[in-house]
Amino acid sequence: MQNKAIQKISELAESVLTNTDFFLVEVEIKGNKEPVIWVYIDADDRGVNMDECAEVSRELSFLMDAHDMFPGGYRINVSSPGVTRPLSDKRQYPKNKGRKAKVKYKVDGEYLKIEGILQDVDDNDIAIEQEDGSVLKLHYDQLVETKIIPTI
Repeated sequence: MQNKAIQKISELAESVLTNTDFFLVEVEIKGNKEPVIWVYIDADDRGVNMDECAEVSRELSFLMDAHDMFPGGYRINVSSPGVTRPLSDKRQYPKNKGRKAKVKYKVDGEYLKIEGILQDVDDNDIAIEQEDGSVLKLHYDQLVETKIIPTI
């Protein structure tokens, strides 16, 4: 049931975002009695502000209500993913180029971790520069989790 709801909300969110420079990163549903819907959006080359999130929230809520998705009520939160959430869409990588990241990846069934500067990004790979100056190139298929490490 929840997967179908996430799929439908994702479709509706994509339709709301069609004429914007935003893309859908992820949809989560938490809780059962009164579900809390989390919709994460981002842009290729800039952040997302609160007014923009509010506008997407209004439009998406209207569509969800029109489809009578949660007759018992729900709460919706539209947000940018922020730096504490792992990167989950490859469109998030380019704007984080030059930032420090922790990357968990898989090679031949083994899980490994690396920390370094996200040096390069293209359609297929990312390159992480380690403290010793060496660079590790990883294909997106190898990535398990990438977290940006905030700097003070």
